[in-house]
Amino acid sequence: MFAKVRSLGLFGLNAFSVDVEIETSKGTPAFEIVGLADIVVKESRERIRSALRSNGTAFPLAKVIVNLAPADTKKSGSVHDLAIFVALLCVTGQINEDISKSAFIGEVSLNGDVRHINGVLPMVMLAKNEGFESVFVPADNAYEASVVDGITVYGVENTADIVKHFGREAVLLPQRPYVVKPEERFDVIDFAEVKGQHAAKKALEYAAAGGHNVLMIGSPGSGKSMLAKRLTTILPAMTFEESIETTNVHSVSGIVDKKTPLVTKRPFRSPHHTISAAGLAGGGTIPRPGEISLAHNGLLFLDELAEFDRRTLEILRQPLEDQQVTISRAAGTITYPCSFMLVAAMNPCPCGYYGHPARKCICGQGQVAKYLSKISGPLLDRFDIHVEVPPVEFDNISSTAKEESSEAIRERVQAAREVQNKRFKGTNITCNAKITPELLPEVCIMTDRARETLKNVFEKMGLSARAYDRILKVARTIADMNGSEVIDKPHIAQAVQFRSLDRKYWSGKAEP
Repeated sequence: MFAKVRSLGLFGLNAFSVDVEIETSKGTPAFEIVGLADIVVKESRERIRSALRSNGTAFPLAKVIVNLAPADTKKSGSVHDLAIFVALLCVTGQINEDISKSAFIGEVSLNGDVRHINGVLPMVMLAKNEGFESVFVPADNAYEASVVDGITVYGVENTADIVKHFGREAVLLPQRPYVVKPEERFDVIDFAEVKGQHAAKKALEYAAAGGHNVLMIGSPGSGKSMLAKRLTTILPAMTFEESIETTNVHSVSGIVDKKTPLVTKRPFRSPHHTISAAGLAGGGTIPRPGEISLAHNGLLFLDELAEFDRRTLEILRQPLEDQQVTISRAAGTITYPCSFMLVAAMNPCPCGYYGHPARKCICGQGQVAKYLSKISGPLLDRFDIHVEVPPVEFDNISSTAKEESSEAIRERVQAAREVQNKRFKGTNITCNAKITPELLPEVCIMTDRARETLKNVFEKMGLSARAYDRILKVARTIADMNGSEVIDKPHIAQAVQFRSLDRKYWSGKAEP
């Protein structure tokens, strides 16, 4: 006998259809799985045998061959277990109805339980696009799968549920569709808790409004990490499209919250400085998303930037420009999205007090130069905004006056981002930091005074073409925050100030 059941596979973020073809014939009893299946897929034979016994169903005394088509595409993981189980039910006559418009994905355990799998969301999205009417997934994944509108989702707890469903003993109820709720913000942290540092706060406000990369430099205890962690509280709300993109990456990584399967709050990732290159960019035999992809549409915070391995940091250069990372392995090539805000914090020297107004630095000039050289010029050039975070003064830290809250700052940020959304409507650009070179002259219109100021700065400071573009983009954001349609001299001047710390620290002219 012959039967065919539809399933879905996943390689990276790319889902693909899989036809589970099964044939039983006379001969020595055997159970073979072909179709470029890896060892995990082939191990499903024993899991399925045991699951059948748990349901009181005897494995057919015949030669059973399962083919996973297309046969030239590698199949990995345990995602096809449920489809193979259903295919056996079909050839043994326990399922007689047409299931060609249904897809089955899930891992089957020895006692018949259907276990959680990763990457359900991109697979269900493909099922919908390919015209499937229903999809059967593990019960733990059903809420996540219901995010996709236009397809019926059934959550399966045990293989016995499948037998009873198609035997009409106990029909499975469809999972209720996930209703997107407005983002609920109950942030424990708030900018109101940060005393002083008004210049740094304003710089981060501009960064949040335009999606700009930020580098903060300052002595220990000045509040760099405190500021960075509160930056997420003023970031603009995510669009539905951004939520789906981000959830796809998190789904593949298996870190989607079962209670809130759709990511509606911008991610904040803060890896330790001992992270490997593969951990940061992604990798593995079957490449998995790294920290830069998990921060997609959110924020990647690198604390103690100079303590990171320099070769690991250099990996960031291309993804920051391309907003995607491509990982090549023998099994294939995978591209993950990684459009994120990079926020970094560092001390100016090993002891942390180089240039401190009150404490003397104990590092030699050579030590300082070696420490700062861990950050290469090309990487430094990719930070739009450089912020010096000075020590907090006693009057500020002891003050009982209330500081501005994150909610008040976020309102201004959201208003500026709405101006940008209107400006870039119909394009793939989401904020000023992502303005393409061809749109730069059209979007960043300067007054004559602003153009003359930028020209003088460019020639005097010897800026690169990338630095020129980034100054313009930051100036565009500052103009948006001030309600100006054109970029004027004060906007350029302020944007240039945000690019001055590389001259102070990396030129070797500052005194310890």
